[in-house]
This record gives sequence, C-alpha cells and structure tokens, in this order.
Amino acid sequence: MFAIVEIAGQQFKVEKDQRVFVHRLETEEGKKVDFNNVLLVEDGGKTTVGAPAISGAVVSAKVERHLKGDKVIVFKKKRRKGYKKKNGHRQYLTELTIEKIALTGGKAAPKKEAKPAAKKEEAAAAAPKAAKKAEGADDLKKIEGIGPKCAEHLNAGGIHTFDDLAKAKLADVKDILEKAGPRYNIIDPTTWAEQATLASAGKWDELKVLQDELDGGKRN
Repeated sequence: MFAIVEIAGQQFKVEKDQRVFVHRLETEEGKKVDFNNVLLVEDGGKTTVGAPAISGAVVSAKVERHLKGDKVIVFKKKRRKGYKKKNGHRQYLTELTIEKIALTGGKAAPKKEAKPAAKKEEAAAAAPKAAKKAEGADDLKKIEGIGPKCAEHLNAGGIHTFDDLAKAKLADVKDILEKAGPRYNIIDPTTWAEQATLASAGKWDELKVLQDELDGGKRN
C-alpha cells in the first residue's frame, strides 16, 4: 500500500515505515502529525484518485528530528565580465517516519473556491495600477540571498526598490518572508539592508566586496 501525499508544498510517494525528508515543519521532535492532502492511494491493486485530494484520507507520521541538508554550492560566472559569485546553501529539513496510511479518519482537504467573475474583473482593473507601481522598481535579485520568487514576495509586501529595502525594518522583512510560506521563513535577511544601502547609493564595487564575504547572503 502506498500513497501520494503533499507535505510542505511537495508531493511524496510514501509507504508505511518509510522515512522521508521534507521542508522544515513546525511540529516538535517526537510528536505525531497528520497530512490530509492525499492525492492518490493504492491498496492491493485498487487505486483511489482524488479530485484533487481524497476526502477523508490521511497519512500519519512521526517527527524524528530536525536537521540541515547537505551544502549545495552555486557558482555563477559571466564570460569577459570579470563577474564571479559563489554561494552556499543548506536546506532546513525534517525527517519523518510514515506510521499509517488510511482512506478514512482524516479531515477532507479544503477545496479551492472558484473566484467569482466580479473578483476577476476587479483584479483586471487593478493590474494597470500594479504595473505603474513596478515601473520604478529595482532588481532586488542583485541582493545576495534574494531569488526571483523571494523578490516577488517582497514586491507584494511593498518593497520595490533598494531604498525601500534599506529603510525597511528587519522585523517587517521577516514578517513578509514568514507569510510567504515555510520555504521562505527560514531565509536569513540580516544583511539585506546593508547590501541595499550600497546598491541604492550606486556603490557596486563596495557591494561586490561585501557579497564576496557572504555565504548565501549570510556572514560566515
């Protein structure tokens, strides 16, 4: 018997007693946790497929430990530009042991409600305003530690320029990342304001020196 289940934004094929590593969960070590967003269950040749999730199905697991994954090195280089950048990243993970897969006993996963036509029209009307706001925006991805998706969440939180980021309170930036989801609230933005201050002033050489000292946007 196996199941396809969504855990922390990722889909896993799991079986009883299997150990899996997922993005960091908030559950304490040793505690049990249930996952209700079960997409498929196969039991003795009988397959049940959800639309998108199976109502009442549940995958139960035990949190064994929290840990960091292996370090991943990302090296970027631009030919004939004198540009080199080396970043390191270790993902925060949680190790789970799958204890039970059941077709009944869980809460149905919430269904996504279709947006009424009126809301779609409002969104369409708001689109030009959003475009105007972005006209004077800076490329926040030039700040080490900020990727494309992270930059989108910062924009949505009202941070569009280097100056915005330099003046933003660290607590406010962390709040934006926390609201963006588990894969973002583990990011350390403590050097972003310092980097943004240099970028806002056009001090690119000083910014490069600073970024060479950083590891994935963090000080070693």
